[in-house]
Amino acid sequence: MLERIIAFSIQQKLIVGLLVLGLIAYGAYEVTRLPIDAVPDITNNQVQVITVSPALGAGDIERLITFPVEQATRNVPGIIEQRSFSRFGLSVVTIVFDDATDVYWARQQVTERLTQLTIPEHLGKPELGPVTSGLGEIYQYVVKPMPGYEGRYTPMELRTIQDWIVRRQLIGTEGVADVSSFGGLLKQYEIAVDPERLGAMGITLADVFDAVARNNANTGGAYIEKGPQLLFIRTEGLLEDMDGIRTIQVKVLPDHTPVLLRDVAEVRLGTATRYGALVHDQEEATGAIVMMLKGANSSDVVARVKERIAQIQKSLPEGVEIEPFLDRTKMVNNAIHTVETNLLEGALIVVLILVLFLANLRAGLVVASVIPLAMLFAVIMMNLFGVSGNLMSLGALDFGLIVDGAVIIVEAVLHHMHGGSHRSAGRLGQAQMDEVVRSSASRMMNSAMFGQVIILIVYLPILSLQGIEGKMFKPMAQTVAFAVLGAALLSLTYVPMMSALFLSKRPAAPPTGPARRVAGGGGASRRWLDRAIAKPMRLVAGAAVLLVVAGGILGSMGGEFIPELEEGDFAVETRLLTGSSLSASVDACKKGAGILKTQFPEVVKVVSKIGSGEIPTDPMPIEAADMMVILKPKKEWTSAKTFDELAEKMGGALSVIPGVSFGFQFPVQMRFNELMTGARQDVVCKIFGEDLDTLAHYAQRLGTLVNTVEGAKDLYVERVGGLPQIVVKHDRGALARYGLDVEAVNDVVRTGLPGSVAGQVFEGERRFDLVVRAAEQSRTALADVQRLLVPTPMGRPVPLSLLAEVDVIDGPNQVQREDAKRRITIGFNVRGRDVQSIVTDLQGKVDAELKLPAGYFITYGGTFENLIEAKQRLSVVVPIALLLILLLLYFAFGSLKLSLLVFSAVPLSAIGGVFALWGRGMPFSISAGVGFIALFGVAVLNGIVLISEFEHLRKGGMKDVAERIRKGTATRLRPVLMTASVASLGFLPMALSNGSGAEVQRPLATVVIGGLLTATFLTLFVLPSLYMLVFRTRKNTGGPAAAATIASAVLLLFAPMSTQAQSPARVLTVEQAVDSALRNNLMLHGSSLRADAGERMVGEAWDLPRAQVTYEYGQLNTNVNDDRLSIDQSLAFPTVYGQRRKMLKHSAAGLRWEQRLHERELRVQVRQAYHEVQVLERMRAELATADSIHQAAVAGEQQRFDLGAANALQRATARSQAMLIRARLQEVEASLAQANARLQQLVNSAVPVRTLPGELKRLPSAIPGDSAVSRHPLVRAMREQERAAEARWRSERSSMLPGLTLGVSSMTLNESPSVPDGSVIYGRGDRFTTVKAGLGIPLAFGAQDARTKAARIDHERALNEVDVLELELRTRLQQLRDRYAAQLGRVEALEQGGSLEAAQLRKASEEAFVNGQINRLEWSLLNGQAINLTLEHLDALLALGRISIELDSYNEQ
Repeated sequence: MLERIIAFSIQQKLIVGLLVLGLIAYGAYEVTRLPIDAVPDITNNQVQVITVSPALGAGDIERLITFPVEQATRNVPGIIEQRSFSRFGLSVVTIVFDDATDVYWARQQVTERLTQLTIPEHLGKPELGPVTSGLGEIYQYVVKPMPGYEGRYTPMELRTIQDWIVRRQLIGTEGVADVSSFGGLLKQYEIAVDPERLGAMGITLADVFDAVARNNANTGGAYIEKGPQLLFIRTEGLLEDMDGIRTIQVKVLPDHTPVLLRDVAEVRLGTATRYGALVHDQEEATGAIVMMLKGANSSDVVARVKERIAQIQKSLPEGVEIEPFLDRTKMVNNAIHTVETNLLEGALIVVLILVLFLANLRAGLVVASVIPLAMLFAVIMMNLFGVSGNLMSLGALDFGLIVDGAVIIVEAVLHHMHGGSHRSAGRLGQAQMDEVVRSSASRMMNSAMFGQVIILIVYLPILSLQGIEGKMFKPMAQTVAFAVLGAALLSLTYVPMMSALFLSKRPAAPPTGPARRVAGGGGASRRWLDRAIAKPMRLVAGAAVLLVVAGGILGSMGGEFIPELEEGDFAVETRLLTGSSLSASVDACKKGAGILKTQFPEVVKVVSKIGSGEIPTDPMPIEAADMMVILKPKKEWTSAKTFDELAEKMGGALSVIPGVSFGFQFPVQMRFNELMTGARQDVVCKIFGEDLDTLAHYAQRLGTLVNTVEGAKDLYVERVGGLPQIVVKHDRGALARYGLDVEAVNDVVRTGLPGSVAGQVFEGERRFDLVVRAAEQSRTALADVQRLLVPTPMGRPVPLSLLAEVDVIDGPNQVQREDAKRRITIGFNVRGRDVQSIVTDLQGKVDAELKLPAGYFITYGGTFENLIEAKQRLSVVVPIALLLILLLLYFAFGSLKLSLLVFSAVPLSAIGGVFALWGRGMPFSISAGVGFIALFGVAVLNGIVLISEFEHLRKGGMKDVAERIRKGTATRLRPVLMTASVASLGFLPMALSNGSGAEVQRPLATVVIGGLLTATFLTLFVLPSLYMLVFRTRKNTGGPAAAATIASAVLLLFAPMSTQAQSPARVLTVEQAVDSALRNNLMLHGSSLRADAGERMVGEAWDLPRAQVTYEYGQLNTNVNDDRLSIDQSLAFPTVYGQRRKMLKHSAAGLRWEQRLHERELRVQVRQAYHEVQVLERMRAELATADSIHQAAVAGEQQRFDLGAANALQRATARSQAMLIRARLQEVEASLAQANARLQQLVNSAVPVRTLPGELKRLPSAIPGDSAVSRHPLVRAMREQERAAEARWRSERSSMLPGLTLGVSSMTLNESPSVPDGSVIYGRGDRFTTVKAGLGIPLAFGAQDARTKAARIDHERALNEVDVLELELRTRLQQLRDRYAAQLGRVEALEQGGSLEAAQLRKASEEAFVNGQINRLEWSLLNGQAINLTLEHLDALLALGRISIELDSYNEQ
């Protein structure tokens, strides 16, 4: 087939050329549509539930809000992690879903469960956070006065401008999820009540609150008719200004004097309680964070935000401007600049190498032209599959891999041209040249294609990576696969066509200079090859030694997850002492900004975000801040050369600020860490336990150990206590004396201190809260709280100090929970070392010096947790990649020996990769791991070329193995060196790059370059040596033995790099068993694949007939030759495709519901099997006890019989009873073995599964009603099939509509005169175009009408089957309910009677036997009766459990 494609491409050069031009045009268009980003969005699916409750402390927040929210959302399907954060006034619950879960579906599920919560309204309302991700904070800005206007606008006015002008317009921008305001003063209308005046007039805060609420409302009175007109009635009672507020009447004194609000309070403009601030350089400012919608493209969204900002700027008041301080565009541009530079340099290096090795400029340009064409093909596919252009998708492209197939073909053509038969033939004709290209390309195409296929296959396992590394490296594998696929297609079509057209047709003399030496085999390399094949064992043994050394180095090499991406700016985590005020935090940030701006010329500006913003997705306390240090480009730095060095120097300069700690990270990385792991640092140690004081104690000890580990910087120990609080402890006796309750006192505290919203004041469209609170001078000290007046039923208010104990104590600062367990975090950043070695050192010290109490444990998270998970996945992916390579080699050569010979390139290429990492001081990372996967695929390519040549010579009659090796190596030396050079040196710019983002590419490129160096050495010397060892011993060793020898050698090479472990039996809870079955069950997997296939088939609805392309040449119009090119396309009426899509869509939905039906059935089977095992385990225990009793009775009766104290009847009775119990025990053990095997089969576990003991009385959570039938997956599947049948009927009916035909043609009228005067004679360059459109009208309707009627009948049949199925299921459900009632009655009867009787029987028989009233035989018989009652009870529980589990399945949605 490949040969026919090559022959067609050479013969039909025009068609191939037109297709290539089409590729160029369409690819150029797709380039303009390719979305650009810095890195793939690697965050997980999260839903945040945020509850603001200013009146509650951390402990109450956890107890009253966080815990209920956790419990309500705990059972949402797809949850993999649940974290929560409880702090004074704020609860944030983060729910992490698996990647397969749609985030909008997850939010809907969470919202439904939140509606079922009963949290009191005054405690706060749980709300969902915006639909964004860790990479969503794409644009941050400040709203500030322009120079010269500094004193014109107050912080309150700037915040109002931000909220009501800037934010309102930004919210509507496409791709923006939300805008979180930060800093400034939030405007409020404040009623500052004077408590002394209130007391003097006998007025309480509640009176003021009620008066304000009653005097701020509008209403309407419908309308009245006045003649022909309607007059609508409405009132205007809303407060509009402060004068109106001041004149509100609060109370009327006994002397009928009205008390107005101005008499007891001051009405003024106030501000809301601040939980955060923004500092721009050394001044407080107002700003906001623009959060991108999850899944949007950051470059596009930032561009739209900037465009909208420019529009908003025109509408701002005079002297106000918007100044961005953190812009994702900077990071994107830096990363893309790195990619562009690396790709351009790599392409130039590849072209230079090609021209140098081929010694033919035309040949080099032909091969090099594949690079842009393959890239255009890749861009088209990237847009088709939704892959964005970013650092990973484009940055890991190696043009050497792309042109590998073209190199092999063009080199083969040149080699043929330099060969014997054509060198004396003079200039070749086009037909001869076509034949030379065809024969050369056909001969080498198998090797070229297998090389390309190996590259494709070796990248396939990367697509199976999950988690962060999957999201990071899947785009790379997809893009490389697209580019290699495009290059393979071009190698089959474009390269042979271009070689036949543009390569010189004059057979040239052999190349001279370096190219001649390479083409001729190289004198030095020939001598080294002779030495290698003369004593091959030495070279092979040396390679094995190097492999062992490399394995040792790899084992001692540290590890990190993914190198940090230098984003260009710093995010400095700033922490003050717990309980520090907001003003103290502001002062510390101002001082820090001043130091950085003064001492470091690299700093452009410093913006500090303190505490929480309006949308507290980042729940920082008031004593914490994010100091964003905006830096100049790296080339303009003078204080340091690297980010680590600059961070060290800045940290030292900031250390002069007392009581403040600073930690340096990159902005996006910090937010990513926080959203992924719940903490901002690179490594997070989590201690789980119950008591906060105990957690804090061990956290401090663990922090001390962290400080002793080299490379651990910016230590952060979470502070869970030490927050000063004024605590009001109610005196219930005093409350009773005054006729009060706790709620009445709480209302006064809540209203008087933080204030309560009594309504809103409207200023046009703007609205501001109207707040009632005590005057500021009356809420500054402890005594002010004690003097709060509480109204009593007697009418005389009393101070709070008489009703409660009011004092200042230290309380909990914050409480974090993970998966419903309390935790405390200890985090640190890593600098100067790799993550794995640091955590390994720390774990050793913790195990030796830190002993935790029972119930407390430590986990290590952050990037270390990600690294461990990724390593586990790589340990599966890498062997799969190696196996695929070996299988493909076997398919290519059809020989295990030859396959293993080529496969030996894999371990020896790993040697170079390991040594390259070690030489550059790089730890093992996931980037390096992916580099090894790519390296293994590239390493075997040259081996394929060389072994193919050896086999070609052998089949040609060359029997001498040594001569075959010399000849083949000399012939293929140039393509081997050329492919290795372009593949390795194409990665050189990535390996040496210092640009932004190069940190991720550098390990991957280093591994590939180092590995290919040793792989090339292997191909040229070690591989011929192995070939010599295998084939020179043919006379002494049979084929199978030789294959075994080489297989053993390769396996021996891999031995140091592989490990195996035996797994013990798995102990699972019932839900773990269900989860394992759902993950591993093969039948369910098949059902899922069928559903996936059905969903993919939806795209088949738009299957258009093939377009007809016709080319005619000849005497079409006159006796002069003309040509005509026509393109015709026929299609059905458009409604046909729409109905067909509906049919396929409903069919796919039906398959998906069938999958859910199988899942439901599997859950039922696993739970029933698990329950059966539990019951049978209890039966076995009871019978084992009875068996021991009866065996003792048999022995006792035998002794009595021997002594003459018992007769033969008594002995036979004892034996028969023992035999019955033993038989029953064996029966139960056999049933238990079968149940265990069934459970293991359902779970699909390679090792036995063990259950945990539990409650054997299994009852359904609720008795399902008949409405559960309609939710049954089988019913839903049948309904989807019925809808599919209806769509098929409508599709068939639409097929009777006319079809459409469209076409266009272009032709020449050579030597024909123009019409009407004939003044112009048309030539070959003049073309005439026609278009056509037609309708296909069916003349015979009978067949289609029959199909339509049959489809309608089929739809009616489907409707009937749905009704029948619902009836059957409803009957089945009723039978289950009846059986459940009967079985439950049986169990309860046995519990009330049988179990009690059995216990009394055992006790009485035991006492009688001990007292000598009965003998052992009688005792065993009585115990046997008790055992029978117990077994009867267990049998009933087993039957009840099966019915209950099946009933419970109807409760599942």
